[in-house]
Amino acid sequence: MDRFVKNFIIASIVYLALSSILGIAMLHSPQLLSLKFVHSHLNMLGWVSMMIYGVGYHILPKFAGKLLKYPKIGELQFWIANISLIGMLLFYTLNVMSPAPSYALITTLAGAVHALSIVLFFYNMLSTLLPAAPPPQR
Repeated sequence: MDRFVKNFIIASIVYLALSSILGIAMLHSPQLLSLKFVHSHLNMLGWVSMMIYGVGYHILPKFAGKLLKYPKIGELQFWIANISLIGMLLFYTLNVMSPAPSYALITTLAGAVHALSIVLFFYNMLSTLLPAAPPPQR
C-alpha cells in the first residue's frame, strides 16, 4: 500500500474522531451549533472523502488490473486536500467567533483549493481506469 494511501486512511479516522468530539460538544453546549458547518465538513470532506480517496487509490486500479498512473498526483492531492480542509474549517471558525471579511475570503479560497484536490482525484482515477487511446492508424 502506498504511503499516501495509508495517510488518507489515517487522516480519515482522525477526522471521524474530531467530528465526533465536536458533535458531542455541540449536544452539550447549544451555543456551539454555529459550528455545524465545521462538524459536517469534518464528516463529509474529512472522514468520508478521505476514506474514499484512500480506498479508491488502493482498490480501483487493482480492480482494473492496472497500476495507478500518477502516484505523485495522489501524494500531492493528499497534502492539498488536508491543508485546504484544515484552513477552510479554521478560518470559518475564526469568522464565526470574530467576523472579518478576510476570514470569509480565506475560507472561500481554501474551499476552492479543496475543490482542486477533488479534480486531481478525478483526473488521476480517470487517467488510470479509462483505456488508453488506440494509436492512430495509417
